[in-house]
Amino acid sequence: MQPDHQLFVQLVEMPMPFGKYKGRRLYQLPVSYLEWFQREGFPTGKLGILLQTMYEIKLNGLEDLLKPLIQERQ
Repeated sequence: MQPDHQLFVQLVEMPMPFGKYKGRRLYQLPVSYLEWFQREGFPTGKLGILLQTMYEIKLNGLEDLLKPLIQERQ
């Protein structure tokens, strides 16, 4: 099964819409913040899916998957 390229693009481009890290791109969120969501509950909808995905990427040390997309946008 191939990863969803569009999902990765959204992780790199979408800013956090609220909270302590409002305005930061989702891939830039610290793992401690994502762990908090894991404990307290992810938001519903698209944002929740993206945050859960970012949590799994960081938890498993897979940030390198996003590097090409990040470099394209710099």
